[in-house]
Amino acid sequence: MPTDVPKPRHKPIRLAVLVSGGGTTLVNLAKKIESGELDAELAVAVCSNPSACEKVTAHGLDIPIHVVSRKDYADTASFSQAVFDIINNADADLVCLAGFLCLLSIPDEFIYRVLNIHPALLPAFGGKGMFGRHVHQAVLKAGCKVSGCTVHFADQTYDTGPILVQRTCPVLDDDTPDSLAARVFEQECLAYPEAIQMMAQGGITVDGRTTRLSPGLK
Repeated sequence: MPTDVPKPRHKPIRLAVLVSGGGTTLVNLAKKIESGELDAELAVAVCSNPSACEKVTAHGLDIPIHVVSRKDYADTASFSQAVFDIINNADADLVCLAGFLCLLSIPDEFIYRVLNIHPALLPAFGGKGMFGRHVHQAVLKAGCKVSGCTVHFADQTYDTGPILVQRTCPVLDDDTPDSLAARVFEQECLAYPEAIQMMAQGGITVDGRTTRLSPGLK
């Protein structure tokens, strides 16, 4: 049965961004917002470890930043509860996983309100352990001629939720994991704002693993 994706309560849409690494995706979103290319507001950032928090803080963004270390919690449920408590307190409309490596238990009220970006064309090269350099190494080893990125709704497992946006780029004969990663990230910088803008407009329906936009939306 098709399900309508919840429309945001706020305009501009309020984002909670979850980070485990250097925060480059968060910085890209901040730049898009500042330039007027993305009509959104950064409500809060949540980092899964102190190192990520230090790196995000170093970017000098005007945004509340919290650390919720996965190692401090006995299980996924308690860790997720702590994360979503912060998100709820920030009154965020949409959760954006931005290199967030920890599995989350998504509460019912946040179903289809959590997005993830993956540095490959799902459903290929996804799943547990497939992140960052590991993904690009696997793409090169497989001999792929194209790669890219995928923005999808996060569900209760790794990289299996309905796909919202995909963008592609070529894989070159002399590519290394690092050079391919840089080219894929260029597409990520376009794809994530595009997906967030879709969520801000509303009119998205999910049918199984397929997403559809209302007529007139792009």
